[in-house]
Amino acid sequence: MQKKRFGETLIEKKVITEEQLKQGLENQKKEGGTLGWALVRLGFVSEEEMKKHLSDYYGVPFVDISQYEIDPAVLATVPEHIIRKYRVIPLDKMGSNLTIATSDLTNVFIFDELRIITGCNITPLLTSEQEINNAIEKYYGKKLSIEETLKEITKEEESGIEIHKEEVKGVDLSTLQVSAEEAPVKNLVNFIIAQAIEDRASDIHIEPYEKDLRLRYRIDGVLYEINPPPPKELQDAIIARIKVLSDMDIAETRIPQDGRIRVTTKTKVVDLRVSTFPTVFGEKVVMRLLDKSSLQLDLAQLGFEKEELEKFERVIAQPYGMILVTGPTGSGKSTTLYSVLSRLNTTRDNIVTIEEPVEYQIRGINQVQVNPDIGLTFAMGLRAILRQDPNVVMVGEIRDQETAEIAIKAALTGHLVLSTLHTNDSVGAISRLIDIGIEPFLVSSAVSLIAAQRLVRRICPHCKESYTPSPKVLESLKIKPKPGEQILFYRGTGCESCKNTGYRGRIAIYEILTLNKHLRELIVKRANTMVLQDVAKKEEGMRTLRESALIKVLKGVTTVEEAMGITMEEAL
Repeated sequence: MQKKRFGETLIEKKVITEEQLKQGLENQKKEGGTLGWALVRLGFVSEEEMKKHLSDYYGVPFVDISQYEIDPAVLATVPEHIIRKYRVIPLDKMGSNLTIATSDLTNVFIFDELRIITGCNITPLLTSEQEINNAIEKYYGKKLSIEETLKEITKEEESGIEIHKEEVKGVDLSTLQVSAEEAPVKNLVNFIIAQAIEDRASDIHIEPYEKDLRLRYRIDGVLYEINPPPPKELQDAIIARIKVLSDMDIAETRIPQDGRIRVTTKTKVVDLRVSTFPTVFGEKVVMRLLDKSSLQLDLAQLGFEKEELEKFERVIAQPYGMILVTGPTGSGKSTTLYSVLSRLNTTRDNIVTIEEPVEYQIRGINQVQVNPDIGLTFAMGLRAILRQDPNVVMVGEIRDQETAEIAIKAALTGHLVLSTLHTNDSVGAISRLIDIGIEPFLVSSAVSLIAAQRLVRRICPHCKESYTPSPKVLESLKIKPKPGEQILFYRGTGCESCKNTGYRGRIAIYEILTLNKHLRELIVKRANTMVLQDVAKKEEGMRTLRESALIKVLKGVTTVEEAMGITMEEAL
């Protein structure tokens, strides 16, 4: 016999009328949640009475979450995004049994997913929607949306974020600035920054168009549009608020400006480099997020394969020579160099850098920022550094002959020099140095190692699945399985944790070129890049970027589509 519906049992017990049931179902459809708590919201049944009826109907005890002090280790068994999505709270864990509190026992798929995620048997207990909300806010903090932020017209809301700046002096409090200081705009700007930090964004783009304002976050190297966007009517106030925080001139809208903001959340300090740019429909704002806590300073965790890491570590252990890291903007070159500097950072060595700009400050390393306006260029700064008795020198980028010559000279006179070049591959860096005017014999003598690199997106671990690629795909990749061997590729199906992209985080792939005697002789003879690459592969075992990417594919770290897209110019 089919069990009666919960609403029908309440009518039979004369707890509610049929009309009240109808209103409750309409409220549930509109506001979400369960029918029981919709009836409580409408005032047809008291909360205490509803607890008893729900417990009797489902045969599940009711629990008061506020009486629990939940162990953080128990909370950690279920990811935060799952807790927020399904409105459940882990209460206790005994062996492979996990007790959770929920206000909804009707969706059995929730318990199936929790079983898969945690690997535990799930025991549900009932609680109220309000207690679930209180517990999530207690343990994870309040999470507002843009719409909710804009509703806070009359009161200042705790945003979980604190913004620091020096006191702005001598600024006329125009109408525009006053509107920029109103609580809704403050909260909205705070929300945009806080959400970007939570989503692991590297950049925030606020872009004005004729009839709307677009908000985008760059996450794992890709720009994603955030919806709903901020209202067009708040455009000037939002931009003015950001300019005030960045110590920019809010009255000047015709020329680009640069500034900085330091943001403190509950768990970290993040620096923002802010840039404004005048467009036909207003100023565009780009904020680069520099989160030192996310900076990976362990060389072994960057993405090197074992053989490549051994080559790299041998070279950085030498007291002199030049190490070059090449790749396009945003390929992770600075992170690799900071990781090398972190490895070399001891009390025995004097390490000095010249950068544009200094993105992360590292204790024990003397960092200088170039300032062309006063004549402090890479070349001038590098000359001065060499008079500071350095052991290790890092030059942010070699752009011209003068900087290259000084860096080469430093490498030949007992200093370990690190720098970057914008070239597509490792052998291309040799051609680049020769093209800007460095004699081949100097390049051959000074350069110890060249690392070309790219960043590929990692497959999201929460929605990762395996599949068997077709023989045609394997043939196009020149992968030949052994007899009886099954080759598996992996991909992400998309989930809340990865914003339905299938990817979460990035890892570097490397092409490591070390120079042996034969290669040095070929450089002096001005051999072309194809010859150098061929010799490097045969004699030094150099893997190209594409070959390194395919290793990550076979290990299930990234997808074949990502590997091919990032290394499309490479040939096997």
